[in-house]
Amino acid sequence: MNFITPAFAQTAGGAAGGADMLIQLAPFGIILIIMYFLILRPQQQRAKQHQDMVANIRRGDTVVTNGGLIGKVTKAIDDNEVEIEIAPNVRVRQSRGAISEVRAKGEPVKENA
Repeated sequence: MNFITPAFAQTAGGAAGGADMLIQLAPFGIILIIMYFLILRPQQQRAKQHQDMVANIRRGDTVVTNGGLIGKVTKAIDDNEVEIEIAPNVRVRQSRGAISEVRAKGEPVKENA
């Protein structure tokens, strides 16, 4: 009388359990590495380039704000703000972080011109 079927009688290999778990987790590790190189790293590089661009804004540069305004920088107020002339005799204070691009690097405006 054989009450135990051969499928239940077989035991799983105890030593192969650790290696089996490593093989199961390997695809997740590979996916994380691919995500880092395709998504996170380029995003960090773009953020650093934008930060460098914003830090190097000076008088005379033509800039575009996040809101779409195009103007010429007339004064760098401090590390966080600049003054932009968007029309003749219309000047606004703009946060440096809200500047999306520098269109043209210009000559600094002369004080007594």
